[in-house]
Amino acid sequence: MNETLFTAPPARQPTVAFAVCGSYCTFEAAVPLAGQLTRAGWRVLPVLSFNAAGQDTRFGTAVQWAERLAAETGHKPITTLQGAEPLGPKRLADAMVIAPCTGTTLAKLALGISNTPVTLGAKSLLRIGCPVVVAVSTNDGLGASAQHIAALLNRKNYYFVPFGQDDCLHKPQSLKADLSLLEPTLTLAMKGRQFQPVLLS
Repeated sequence: MNETLFTAPPARQPTVAFAVCGSYCTFEAAVPLAGQLTRAGWRVLPVLSFNAAGQDTRFGTAVQWAERLAAETGHKPITTLQGAEPLGPKRLADAMVIAPCTGTTLAKLALGISNTPVTLGAKSLLRIGCPVVVAVSTNDGLGASAQHIAALLNRKNYYFVPFGQDDCLHKPQSLKADLSLLEPTLTLAMKGRQFQPVLLS
């Protein structure tokens, strides 16, 4: 009697949409994390907000940052609404990381406004229950953006990279995520858990 051996299909490589918003001073620290996730075994699909994709600043040109993200991940960044919308419905990603996440993007997420590739991509993934990991970087985190952070902290499937005041003397309202904790935050978010503590001293 011939015996047929069955082997389980290979596990699908986990995919994360890595979204970058226009906190330009944070790019140098945030963009290499896309490569770090790639080397850790993730398939990383970069997503750029309209501002991140279209504005040159003293921190570098938009083209340079897009090219660097492509080099880090092996994928051309998504820069349009049409490119971001299928992330959830077609199950192109299992999660989204927004690093850096600006005050403007926080407000749009909290108010359900999805008029950028980042916010529409987040909406498309939330609709199928995928986690969205937020790495705050905003000068008014303890000001106008505080209400939006609070709203998302209470919203299902949102997870925060632990954050704190980055310069309490000169910018007392400014908040910034500790990007060294992005990967463990994402790992726990995939299990439906928030990395703790959220607030850093």
